[in-house]
Amino acid sequence: MTSSSSPSLSTTLCGSLHLETCIFNASGPRTGSSDALAKIAASAAGAVLAKSATVLEQTGNDLPRTWQSDTVASLNSEGLPNKGIGYYLSNEAIAAAGSKPYMVSLSGHNLADNLAMLKQASATKGVHAIELNLACPNVIGHPIIAYDFDQLATVLTAVQALMASSSTPLGVKLPPFFDGPHFEKAAAIINQFTCIQFATSINTVGNALVVDSVAEMPAIRPKNGFGGLSGPAVKYTALANVKKMRELLRPDIAVIGVGGIESGDDVFNMILCGAQAVQVGTCHWIEGPKCFDRIAKELQDIMKRKGYTSVDEFRGKLQPWSKEGAAKSRDARRNAAEAKTKTGSSAAPSNALVAADTTPLYVVIAVLLAIIVGLINDRMNNQA
Repeated sequence: MTSSSSPSLSTTLCGSLHLETCIFNASGPRTGSSDALAKIAASAAGAVLAKSATVLEQTGNDLPRTWQSDTVASLNSEGLPNKGIGYYLSNEAIAAAGSKPYMVSLSGHNLADNLAMLKQASATKGVHAIELNLACPNVIGHPIIAYDFDQLATVLTAVQALMASSSTPLGVKLPPFFDGPHFEKAAAIINQFTCIQFATSINTVGNALVVDSVAEMPAIRPKNGFGGLSGPAVKYTALANVKKMRELLRPDIAVIGVGGIESGDDVFNMILCGAQAVQVGTCHWIEGPKCFDRIAKELQDIMKRKGYTSVDEFRGKLQPWSKEGAAKSRDARRNAAEAKTKTGSSAAPSNALVAADTTPLYVVIAVLLAIIVGLINDRMNNQA
C-alpha cells in the first residue's frame, strides 16, 4: 500500500500477526457477507474482521433500528443480525479476506454459546484471530459481562481452560468504562488470563436515546428507542479508555482502539494514547471501504509533517500537559488564524478597489441620465 518513501503504517499484533496497515474495520455494518468482506480486503485496511456471530443465523431487531448523523453520532439497536458462526468460518468468508489477516467476532447469547463458537473458530484454518465480545448482555437479567466483574472472571476462567492448547490469538472487546476503580478492576481481572492477547476498546456507549422532535418519538424502534451510541460523539471517551487500558493491562496485551475514528488525525491520537491498531466503525458504515484509503493517506501526511517514519515511533508517547506544549499549540492556532485572515484580507482590498472604481461610474451615468431627461424636456417645451 505504501511506497518506500512513505511512512510505514504497519503493526504487529499478538507477537506474530502482521498488518501492513494499522487501520482496519470494526465488527458491525458492512461486515456481514463475503461481498462486504471482499470490499474491505480490496481497500487499504490492514485486516478483515467479520460481523459479530451467534451460533445460529438471526435477523436482529425490528426496523428501523439504526440512526446516523454524518457529523455527530450514530445509534443502533441491531440485535446482532448475522449469518451464524458457520458462515463466518466457511471457505467463502475466509477467502474473501484475500491475503489479509482474517478475524472473527463472537457474541453468543450465553457462555455455552461462546465456548462452542470459540472451539470451532480456534480449530478453523484461515482464522488469524478471534475477538470475543464481552460488551453485550449475554446473560438475561445480568449486566454487560465486562461490567459484572464476578461474571467477567467466571467467563474468562472457562475461556482460559478451553484455549489452553490453542495457538489462535484471542482478544476481548470491552465496553467503555467511566470510573477509575472500574478501569482498574477490569484490567486486573483480564491480566490474570494469559489466553488474552489483545483488548479492543471501546464498544458502543449503551442506552443512548435520539428523539425525533417532528414526530415526537424515538428515532429507532427497538427497546423504546434506546441503543448503542457510536461515531464522533464517543471519540474522547474512546481515547481515555485506550490510554487507561494501555497503562493498566499487561504489556503483552495489545490495545486496539475504536470509537469515533473518521480521520488520520483521529488514528494518530489513538496511537499516541497507546493503541497498537485502530478500528473504524461508523465512518466505514457511512462512507464505505474507501474510508480506509483516505484515513491511511491522512495519517501518512501527518507523519511526514512530524518527521515520523513508522507508527512505532510515537505509539504511547502522549506527553503530559505543559506550559511549553500549550504555547506551541497556541502559536500554531494563531499562525493558522493569521494565514486565514491574510487570505481573506487579500481578497478584500481588490473588492474595495472594484467598489471604489465603479462608484464614480454610477454617478456619471446618473448625471448623464439627468442631462438627457433635461434635454428631452426642453425640446418638448420648445415644440409646444
